Amino acid sequence: MSIEHPTQTNSIVDVLETVLDKGVVIAGDIRVGLADVELLTIKIRLIVASVDKAKEIGMDWWETDPFLSSKAAEDNQQELEKENQDLQNRIEQLERLVEGNQIK
Repeated sequence: MSIEHPTQTNSIVDVLETVLDKGVVIAGDIRVGLADVELLTIKIRLIVASVDKAKEIGMDWWETDPFLSSKAAEDNQQELEKENQDLQNRIEQLERLVEGNQIK
């Protein structure tokens, strides 16, 4: 009697490749309650996918996060500098108005 071996094997690499290609969503809720009173709810959502797949479904938050993207950090710095300049201009205008009212 001979032992038959399966002709197709799935290694962890094959499974990971399929998961990253198609994507996997894991969702769950944890609820803590006491005497029918809900005290705490934690919603957990996890998506495992390749970067290309994530972009395809519209998830590209890492590109605009200044902590993860140098381009986003530069853009954020420019926005902060502009906002700072605008605020300084407004303060100068207010100071001129106050000075103008005190003279009269």
